[in-house]
This record gives sequence, C-alpha cells and structure tokens, in this order.
Amino acid sequence: MTTLPPRAGRRCHNAVNPLHSTVYFSPDFTEEMAALGVTDAGAAYFAGRAAAMGAVGPGVVTASFYNFNHELVARHLPAVWDTAAPAAVLAARLRAADATLRRLLGDAVESDGMREAARLALRAAEACTRHARPLYAAHADLPVPEAPHLAYWHAATLLREHRGDAHLVALLSAGLDPLEALVSHTATGKGMAPRWLLATRGWRRADWDAAAGRLRERGLLDERGELTEAGSALRAGLEDHTDRLDAAPYEHLGAAGVERLTELARGFLGAAVAAGAFPQDVVGKG
Repeated sequence: MTTLPPRAGRRCHNAVNPLHSTVYFSPDFTEEMAALGVTDAGAAYFAGRAAAMGAVGPGVVTASFYNFNHELVARHLPAVWDTAAPAAVLAARLRAADATLRRLLGDAVESDGMREAARLALRAAEACTRHARPLYAAHADLPVPEAPHLAYWHAATLLREHRGDAHLVALLSAGLDPLEALVSHTATGKGMAPRWLLATRGWRRADWDAAAGRLRERGLLDERGELTEAGSALRAGLEDHTDRLDAAPYEHLGAAGVERLTELARGFLGAAVAAGAFPQDVVGKG
C-alpha cells in the first residue's frame, strides 16, 4: 500500500469534486431538463442526481441525499419519472455536462491535460467499493463516456459519490441529523450559506434554529452560532473519519498520481470558477 501525505486524498477530492457540481448550477442543465418537461429546479436536481438509481421513490432519495427535508423530496418523487424517465434524464445530464464544460473550459476540454486527468481519475476510481455506497454504486454501473472531458466528469462523479456515501456513515456515527449536519458545516465557514440551504433543502428557518439549539445543548455551538472547541473537534473528526473510509482510491492511484491529479483538477476548477461556474454568494454564513 502506498503511503500518502496527510490529507492528500481529501485535497484531491476537494479539487476534483466541484467540477462535477458545476452541472447543477448550469443553465445548460436547466435547459436540458426543461426540454424533457421538468421545469422545477428541485425536481430537476433530484431527478438528475438520482436517475442512476432508476425510478426510485422519495424514501431512497431522502436516505441517500441525507440533508433534504423528506416532504420536499416527496413533492417531486416519484412523480418526476412520469415526465422524464431515468434514462432520458441521464442522457440530458450528460449533454448538459458536455455543454457546461465546453463553455467554462474552452479548448481545455480537448487538451492533453484533460486526457491525463481523465486517465488518473478513472484509475483512482478502480479502487472504489460498492458496499454501503448506494449513490456511488449506481453511478459505477453507468458506462464511461468516450470524450476525455466527459470521462473526467464521470470519474469525478464516482469519486464524489464514493466519498459522499462514506461521509454519511461518519455523520451517523457522530450523531448528527440532517439539519445538524448542515448547521455545523455552515459554522465552519465552508458550507453553503443558510439562505441557499433553506431555499433548496426544504427546511424552514424555525427548523434551522431548532437544530442550532440542539447543537448548543451538546456544547457544539456557542450563543453566536460559532463552533465551540468541541464542535470544531467534532467536525475535524468527521472529515478524518471520512478520509479513512475514502482512502482506497487515492492509495490505489499512489502519491505521485494523486499529486498530479490534484494539480490538474485545480487548474480546471480555477478556470471554471473564473468563468462564473458558481453563484458568488453560495458559500458562507449569511
């Protein structure tokens, strides 16, 4: 087994993962889903991310997405599949990924660096495992696209969902319910701003405040909504736990491969951000 520098896998994930996420903020995805008849943003997101699992009901999505209000999920599922079948959604999502990456990255989608990144990311994904990882396992059953930028996007999806599924295990182990996970993550300064979360996850402000109250009772948040020492330690422990559960892909790729993939991914991500891939106020405590 290769010994990686501390948190090298996490740093690589943090560079690779956001490029997958660009699709869900993209007007190209909105247009593709609207062409299928899915015009509600929530329905489009649930369908787009869950389609690899088939025409699942709200319970499966609430369980595997973790931090969405079940009532919101049930408002859209399974009804969305009557409008757009999973296979059609997957095809639309891939078309949106193609258009989005070409718009954000320009000629880089055809570059030697993109081909190398795709090769490295797919190599890492060879060591991902399906057990207890429903979203990863569903996406792992999909074919790898031929175009290098789409192969890279597909591999980023696999690595994202592999770590994401592992993170849910860590959240459960830490005793954090869906909203407590969101509130405590936002308190780190790295999560989405509360107004974004409340608008997209189906929770009310009263729900958010109640979760913050539970965290205060556990000594994890102070009265200002900041993490206490215990809260910071818990969040750090969550990421360390997730790192351990998600180590295999990066150990398989090896230290040199992880370093190179991180370098390439940061370059693509920087270009995407500069091209306006994400709303400017999506992250923060506001």
